[in-house]
Amino acid sequence: MKIDIVTIFPDFFRGPLDYGIVRRAREAGLVTIEVHDLRAFAHDRHRTVDDRPFGGGAGMVLKPEPIFECIEALNMPSREQRAGKNQSVVLLSPQGKRFDQQVAGELAKVERVVLICGRYEGVDERVGEYLADCELSIGDYVLSGGELGAAVIVDAVTRLIPGAVGNEVSTRQESFTAAELGSGDGPGSTCASGGLLDYPHYTRPAEFRGMQVPEVLVSGNHEEIRRWRRLVALKKTLRNRPDLIAGTTLSEEDKRLLDRIKSGTENI
Repeated sequence: MKIDIVTIFPDFFRGPLDYGIVRRAREAGLVTIEVHDLRAFAHDRHRTVDDRPFGGGAGMVLKPEPIFECIEALNMPSREQRAGKNQSVVLLSPQGKRFDQQVAGELAKVERVVLICGRYEGVDERVGEYLADCELSIGDYVLSGGELGAAVIVDAVTRLIPGAVGNEVSTRQESFTAAELGSGDGPGSTCASGGLLDYPHYTRPAEFRGMQVPEVLVSGNHEEIRRWRRLVALKKTLRNRPDLIAGTTLSEEDKRLLDRIKSGTENI
């Protein structure tokens, strides 16, 4: 996979790309990441990439010319030509579709992704309208620019590339992952989150400063462990992200567990 990042602050990415899974995936040749300085495509002596907005208003707007020229210099086909070619140009913007685990999974299947980092008051609308395939936002808040969002997307997408994570089963059991229950990858696989928040994780020691690991996890009873993990995942999701419940396909067992959680008759 190839990821290109277009930014006016290329040095920002020296840290995020050189640690953990992203670094190992790059070293293994699973992903190639290149950072491009947008100012290199400005033609005045000040390397200007922004200008005042038409119609007035606060702030400055990133100009379309350097962005279009940068994408063309990367030998990316036009948007019409990219259709069906497994390539995508993404504009990071507060107005974009919310980036989530499903979108990360879709991008992980693409051969080449270009991430354009917005800055200032925004990006000339023609970039989103005629150049980018989609606009993405990492949340309902405003950042100083798209660099942090790009770093988030790179990390989330890279770890879904086959071979990037040592145990790929773990990526199917995490929060927000819509996995099928009982996929046959061992006792833990039956507790895949299925779009819910992840279940709690514990490790040794079993007792620390009086705090005990739940007995069920050391019982050796895989069915009880599966049920407990699903139960606490449901409870945590209901408490912290109830919106995810509505978008999750629940089994009949899930529905019964939810009813008991809501009524307070299920002890965890």
